Amino acid sequence: MNSLIYPTYFPNIAHFWAMVNADAVHFEVSDNYQKQSYRNRTEIYGANGKMALTVPVSYSQNNRQLYKNVKIANEESWQIQHLKSLQSAYSMSPFFEFYIDELIPLFENPFEYILDFNLKCFEVLLSALQLHIEPMYTSTFEKEPIGKTDFRNLAKRTVKVSSFEPYTQVFTEKHGFISNLSILDLLFNEGPNTELYLKRQKLKT
Repeated sequence: MNSLIYPTYFPNIAHFWAMVNADAVHFEVSDNYQKQSYRNRTEIYGANGKMALTVPVSYSQNNRQLYKNVKIANEESWQIQHLKSLQSAYSMSPFFEFYIDELIPLFENPFEYILDFNLKCFEVLLSALQLHIEPMYTSTFEKEPIGKTDFRNLAKRTVKVSSFEPYTQVFTEKHGFISNLSILDLLFNEGPNTELYLKRQKLKT
């Protein structure tokens, strides 16, 4: 399977499933940016349930922009807020202390473009998970790609995927199992078992 997928902000489990179970990964980087997607948003499990973390971007719907040209609105202190949210949500998880040091530089160093930031997040995740995935990058946008399984719809927040196999989450006793959160939720709770978990799952949209 050749997966065609958007690089997103700390991809959700469905996104990572599509990459881990692929023979080759192709990142779509030649499209126009679209709002209301996971390109600049990830979802974690906080004390009050599902919580969205959104990277602010400078983007106008009136002027079409390529995804790779969209800048982060760094005048907002979003990095500090996101790191604090992760610490609050996962400090009690089994593998938080094991991985957090690798992630902290993502919230301390400035990034100008959302695509560059997402690609760096992906690079750090691969290191943490000890995965060897070398994505290829599109040079043109194909509405109907040939020879690739199109997972680009997974970037839409309106797309529903089947529930994944439950695993223990920090606040399971309060709110139950929440499926398809950020890969960080799986990483902090399952640690080295993350890859095996992803390979066991079946994805249905």
